[in-house]
Amino acid sequence: MNLKNSQLDVDTWIKEHGVRYFNELTNMAQLTEEVGEVARIIARRYGEQSEKESDKNKDLGEELADVVFVVLCLANQTGIDLQAAFDKKMDLKSIRDKDRHKNNEKLK
Repeated sequence: MNLKNSQLDVDTWIKEHGVRYFNELTNMAQLTEEVGEVARIIARRYGEQSEKESDKNKDLGEELADVVFVVLCLANQTGIDLQAAFDKKMDLKSIRDKDRHKNNEKLK
């Protein structure tokens, strides 16, 4: 997945179909809502809560894609090049955490 292209895809979709971006606070609320939907599926499907019949057909991939879509909207609205930010984060994690998890006894 190329985040730069995905940001452009979202921007094009917003301009052609969405009229305009919701404001940043509304999109933050939307993101919280979408993350909650992901959490609900994971808690019930993989956690200890029982899954309601009405939740059994919910698509985790679709809900995760909703999260990504709103994150891309927020990046576009705030002028963030998410690809550059992600690449920088991966470089940082590769240096900072190079041996951290390998040496974590809890993970063995």
